[in-house]
Amino acid sequence: MSDTPQKRVRVRFAPSPTGYLHVGGARTAIFNWLFARRMGGDFLLRIEDTDQTRYQEKALHELIADLKWLGLNWDEGPEVGGPHESYFQSKRLDHYQKYARQLVASAHAYPCFCTPERLDELREQQKVNNLPPSYDRRCRNLPADVAAQRVAAGEKHVVRLKAPFHGNTVFKDHIRGIIDTPNRVLDDLVLLKGDGFPTYHLANVVDDHLMEITHVLRGDEWIPSTPRHILIYQALGWEPPVFCHLPVILAEGGGKLSKRKGAASVGDYRDLGYLPEVMVNFLSLLGWSPGEDLELMETDVLIEKFSLDRIHPKSAVFDEKKLEWMNGQYFLRRDVDYFMPLVLPLWEKAGVNLAAFSPEYVRRAVELLKDRSKRLPDFVDYGLYFFNDPAAYDEKTRNKHFGAGSAELLEGLIAEVESGEFNAAALEARYRAFAESTGRKGGDLIHPTRLAISGMPFGPGLFELMEALGKDAVLRRMRAAVAAIRAGF
Repeated sequence: MSDTPQKRVRVRFAPSPTGYLHVGGARTAIFNWLFARRMGGDFLLRIEDTDQTRYQEKALHELIADLKWLGLNWDEGPEVGGPHESYFQSKRLDHYQKYARQLVASAHAYPCFCTPERLDELREQQKVNNLPPSYDRRCRNLPADVAAQRVAAGEKHVVRLKAPFHGNTVFKDHIRGIIDTPNRVLDDLVLLKGDGFPTYHLANVVDDHLMEITHVLRGDEWIPSTPRHILIYQALGWEPPVFCHLPVILAEGGGKLSKRKGAASVGDYRDLGYLPEVMVNFLSLLGWSPGEDLELMETDVLIEKFSLDRIHPKSAVFDEKKLEWMNGQYFLRRDVDYFMPLVLPLWEKAGVNLAAFSPEYVRRAVELLKDRSKRLPDFVDYGLYFFNDPAAYDEKTRNKHFGAGSAELLEGLIAEVESGEFNAAALEARYRAFAESTGRKGGDLIHPTRLAISGMPFGPGLFELMEALGKDAVLRRMRAAVAAIRAGF
């Protein structure tokens, strides 16, 4: 089936605000958003908050913040509005109750008066007999007038779907083809709970229809529920949307990605210093391929290339090393102006008094560090020497580069630094000449100097770093290193 639809594409991301936004949920949102943007359609955000026992106000705010951070702007939904208000299911109960009554009236559903205690006993009996837990349909054949009288009398009840006993329910998944389910395995699921709130199944179908959703892109864990949804669509006389069930995301060692196996939420990766456009790029490749061996794609390219036809059903592995590599590649692509508002708050939080340094100096520090960084915290972890003299030297390399004769070597280099013009090209030329005159390799001079002025064994090009730090700071730090070596650190 082609991506070209007969009517305007409308898709939705419909999370439950019961916890953090998992990267799997974020991938679902990204696929929906990319498809809507590719097809010139609408992307809706709908909050499925009918489970009031698990609802978390904080989770709702974090969810919206995470989607905004990813750049997934929605056309209809919370904070935006739209023609199908409200976009919170807890405020749409009248819709669900209306269609639940309609299903009962058309004999596609029925009131069930079984108490929780009876259902618990039933499950225990089934467990003892090694039977799958399933409702025994005790209330299914109550005469309609008797059931109506009990409802009118205020007797507590739920509404259940009448699943067919015979035949099959068939639907076509866009990426998996025909899925055929024998009706005998489908139970009479609850549509409307005793408190008047819908279950996911009824609310999902009603809202997707009323909000004119054309394509449902969701995780493959919903495949077993889809035949039940098809039955609800059929009972209400509605045309189902196109279903596209996305492959599961696995951790590198196998199994589903979770907090136990590392960061699993969008907020975690934001806090770890990944860029939002990198997360969108990386997650878009988990289950979808643009072809042409493309990997690094800005968002506008992702939109241009995205197609449902290139989503594949095979599970995808979350490769954190690849994510970090991609982040580093994006660091190379971005200019200094991009990083300034991201990095300066991190330095200030780390205690740097940026007001003590010129804007030009701070900007140069960002420029030199960005191409050597893979995540935003790297600017703090490996760059504070731009603002503070080293208080210590890297232990792994200190003995190697600050060994016997290194104090004398640094003193000779100090003389070279003092002796002429102070810029990267001039410093490099004098270092090369010094290496030749003393029969040393360039690294024999570069590594001790870098360690002396930064405390680190790696970083930006040494001579560019020296020029950025300035002559006074370089000489002060080199002399301090000599003193530290002679004092035994």
